[in-house]
Amino acid sequence: MSDKKIIIVEEVMSSSIYMINSMATIRDAVMLIDDKNVSSLVVERRDERDEFGILTIRDIAREVVAKDRAAERTNVYEVMQKPILTIKRDMNIKYAVALLTRFGVSRSIVVDHESTPVGVVTLRDMVLGSERIRRSS
Repeated sequence: MSDKKIIIVEEVMSSSIYMINSMATIRDAVMLIDDKNVSSLVVERRDERDEFGILTIRDIAREVVAKDRAAERTNVYEVMQKPILTIKRDMNIKYAVALLTRFGVSRSIVVDHESTPVGVVTLRDMVLGSERIRRSS
């Protein structure tokens, strides 16, 4: 039997969530990303039946900068990823890592049992966080 501590997503996630409306411009998104020093924004749902989206620096680089599109005339909804994977806050990180890598994504929104966003987690957060927690145990 293993004595390994089970580490859950909530222990390593970032609880800072920065939201943006899908109708905002990419220029607005870049300004918010720069101001908050983050690499992604959660895109708000239009209503309770809608799904969350995510906008990353990579999306902006690929769809706006590389294609020479005007950031002030491109809306978030044109570039964002939607729907996205969500991970429950109490999921074991080994399963969260497996899920993200299986789908080839590097980050996910973390939700509570009512599907309300409570954070964002990246593969980097989980790898570095798990080692930090294991060293301190």
